[in-house]
Amino acid sequence: MLPVTLAAALLLGALHGLNPAMGWLFAVARGLQERSRAKLLASLPAIAAGHLAAVGLVAAVIVVTGSLTTGRVVALVGGTVLVGFGLWRLLSRRHFRWVGMRLSLPQLAAWSFLMSSAHGAGLMLIPLFAGVNAAHAGHAGHTGHAMGGSMAIALAHTLAMFVVAGVVAVIVYEVAGLTILRRAWFNVDRMWAAALIAAGVITLVQA
Repeated sequence: MLPVTLAAALLLGALHGLNPAMGWLFAVARGLQERSRAKLLASLPAIAAGHLAAVGLVAAVIVVTGSLTTGRVVALVGGTVLVGFGLWRLLSRRHFRWVGMRLSLPQLAAWSFLMSSAHGAGLMLIPLFAGVNAAHAGHAGHTGHAMGGSMAIALAHTLAMFVVAGVVAVIVYEVAGLTILRRAWFNVDRMWAAALIAAGVITLVQA
């Protein structure tokens, strides 16, 4: 994996980790509900597992599609999806809410997968997956090598997300509480949508 690609995967993972919609908010809520930092910390691996599944699914689609089409087509389609999804998130007045908060760890992982997919976690990494796919195009064992490289990106990305989300969750739990989240949720959600659009535009320009 190229250092630039790895750095981009880690940076995007950190961005996802900052986003309350990707899970740290609900880890904090679970910890507060149970009055236990241990419950908060136990929630984070389940959230990361769901996030990794969502990202890995996109990586697999890119690898399989790339084996049948050119890298340019993959980039064009991916860039269009990114821009469209980002515009939808930017213009939508609806925000994902959660009711209840009492979840088992498998349920929390499943929720994380759905939320990460809905918020375009894997879509943001399309330029990286397409780049790995193109780098192995035409080589013997293309699919296997491309899948291995894409999964390495997904793992590095999820690790960064896990670490940053964990740090934020502990800080919020110990210091800030939940009083700041109404304003922060709006700001981060709009920032996330703008980042999706920017990534899509860059992908289309480079295609």
